[in-house]
Amino acid sequence: MQLDLKTIEALAPDQASLGAAAKLTKRSNWPRLEMNEQLGLIWGECQGSGSNPYRVVFDTGDHGYKCTCPSRKFPCKHILGLMWIGATAPASFDRVDQTPEWVNDWLGRRRKPGQQSAPTAASPEGKSIDEASRPGQSAPVEDAAAVERREAAQRKRAEDTRSAVSAALDELDQWIADQLRLGLAGFVDACSERCRRIAARLVDLKATALAGRIDELPARLMALRSEEKPDAAIRELGKLVLLAKAWRAMPNDAELKRLVSTSETREQVLANPQAVQVESDWEVLGEKIETRRDGLVSHATWLLDLVSSTPRFAVLLDFFPASAGRRSGAFAPGDRFKARLVFYPSRNPLRALVAERLGDVSPGTWPDFTLDVAGDPLAAYAAFQDDAPWLADCPVILPRGAIALDEKDGAWWQAANDPHGIALPVAGSVSQTLLGLDLAATAALWNGARLELLASQSSIGRLDLS
Repeated sequence: MQLDLKTIEALAPDQASLGAAAKLTKRSNWPRLEMNEQLGLIWGECQGSGSNPYRVVFDTGDHGYKCTCPSRKFPCKHILGLMWIGATAPASFDRVDQTPEWVNDWLGRRRKPGQQSAPTAASPEGKSIDEASRPGQSAPVEDAAAVERREAAQRKRAEDTRSAVSAALDELDQWIADQLRLGLAGFVDACSERCRRIAARLVDLKATALAGRIDELPARLMALRSEEKPDAAIRELGKLVLLAKAWRAMPNDAELKRLVSTSETREQVLANPQAVQVESDWEVLGEKIETRRDGLVSHATWLLDLVSSTPRFAVLLDFFPASAGRRSGAFAPGDRFKARLVFYPSRNPLRALVAERLGDVSPGTWPDFTLDVAGDPLAAYAAFQDDAPWLADCPVILPRGAIALDEKDGAWWQAANDPHGIALPVAGSVSQTLLGLDLAATAALWNGARLELLASQSSIGRLDLS
């Protein structure tokens, strides 16, 4: 199993791909690197911008390859990065005899080419491993005038975007006023068509993230009982008004820009010196997978910090086309691992990236958060709303309790030994085996009206509820 840099040069589609691959040769980018010397295969998982890493495999014999990223370059930077590590640091790969199922699936479906000699000839002009390894020398030096022109163009684009978004929020305000004037009952009945029209207009005016939120409102309302829909509609419209006012006051705020227009890239978040970084032991509480009306699937993976003395959470978000089918995640509920997470700048830092995965953690129970949640299990939600009232889902840890059904078969979480008799409605249906079971602690998402259960610690062990 021999790989050399000349082979990588020859296979690379262009110099830019080599430069991008050079940045992926750090071991921290690859939570998994393995090889099967008998089959001549190397494979790995490369952490991208979402919660699910890209799966990459390369056949060192005939130079076949596969990567799950959406790049239109073949081979992509992940393939080249995997080869580069194989050529320069083969000890980074764990030697295994068994190949994972996804590699076996690729081997079974691919058409193996005929005998092919390795491209050992000199690489085509314009592609050089040496230049890719020295990115500072490969880029031409811009003169002062060119730099000024480029920066001026960037400022002009930013100003145009800000003006367009401001106009979008003006139209949103008028639209909300129209819905209130026409009545909430009419809005609930016709919300699908009304939301679609304003969402399309917001997309035209570059408020794409806000458009996606409004486009999903009808589905959220339809999941509720009839008597609950008007209250849920007025809450969401109120949050939209608050978000619009906050953006007008601070249009350059990173969190508000993320919620209204566009989000930062993974590289921008990792390079941000103000981004919160936490290295700790984490447990995967559960997943929330939703197919959106824009054709994308939203995959949220919720994590719990196992070291912090107070409840601390993180969410890894990934988006991919629904046409791609269900993607197997990098994590499964109950998994425990040590990692360094970098959080997107926010008033309540929740969304995060796995900057470096440092190994697995032994199974166990959650920290004892009793003192933090016994008084008021929703105190965290109140603080969450005080800081950012335009947000919805807030992760909480609930104290000892149980799940019961009401006369309409609606599920409720009921606190144990609570003189105030606190009870919270649960979204969706619950397993009959869960009813009445003593739950020592429960992790859930609370949106002000419904709990979405993630996981519980109980007398029979950990329960996956997502």
